[in-house]
Amino acid sequence: MSEDIVILMIGVSTFLGAIGLGALIWAVKTGQFDDHNKFTDAVRHDNEEDLQDAAMMAAKKKAYKEKIRQERLEKEKNYRPAD
Repeated sequence: MSEDIVILMIGVSTFLGAIGLGALIWAVKTGQFDDHNKFTDAVRHDNEEDLQDAAMMAAKKKAYKEKIRQERLEKEKNYRPAD
């Protein structure tokens, strides 16, 4: 291949990449990827089992945080500084 062809190919590919990057940045800034109906559609299509699973996970998370808090309080209560 000729050196001129390689330089031309590098220039064209760089130009096309810049156009693609510019298009991506424009799309993100103008909100083309935002889904405004995401949460309303999710509620409409959730079934009862999914809602119960979510409630159970929230309860487990709350119980775990309470357990960690109790363990920390127990450690603080039994803490004795070194002599």
